Amino acid sequence: MNGLIYNQNKIPRSQWRYGLRASAATGCGWIATYNALRLMGYYAKPESLIRWYERSFPLINGNFGTFLLCPAVFFKRKGFQVRIVLSRKRFDKAVRDSDASILFYYWRRKYKFGSHFVAVCCRSGTYVGYNTFRSSVGPDHYGASLESFLKKQRFFCTVLITLRNGKTSGSRAE
Repeated sequence: MNGLIYNQNKIPRSQWRYGLRASAATGCGWIATYNALRLMGYYAKPESLIRWYERSFPLINGNFGTFLLCPAVFFKRKGFQVRIVLSRKRFDKAVRDSDASILFYYWRRKYKFGSHFVAVCCRSGTYVGYNTFRSSVGPDHYGASLESFLKKQRFFCTVLITLRNGKTSGSRAE
């Protein structure tokens, strides 16, 4: 697979198991990492990312999704410049100043509650996310403000991980 993953729910249940469950159910963390790498021109095999995540925090990663800070740790260890932004008011500028970002948020719909990771970037003044919705079929266009999009969607407890390519050699991150 060389392209971006637009919708984890389209991954066959038997492909890319993540812990005790299918990546279609709990793989958003490794998928956001995969997509962020692709946005920066790097490639990693999904199997390699899954293995790294499962080993880095085995009780959580794959069984209950992905631990919040694991993507930041992954990129830091690979030599990327990583910044964690907690203030939504700073999200727009932080994404514009990064090569790619990973956004974490909680969502609630009626009696259902969950969390999700997505890869995010800014292209031509528009914020774009990858693997945002269960119905996504391509890049998800958030509009001119990431902060406004998050408010409109009622996503909460958001955390942004910005990434800058600090690597000096090689073109492969695995």
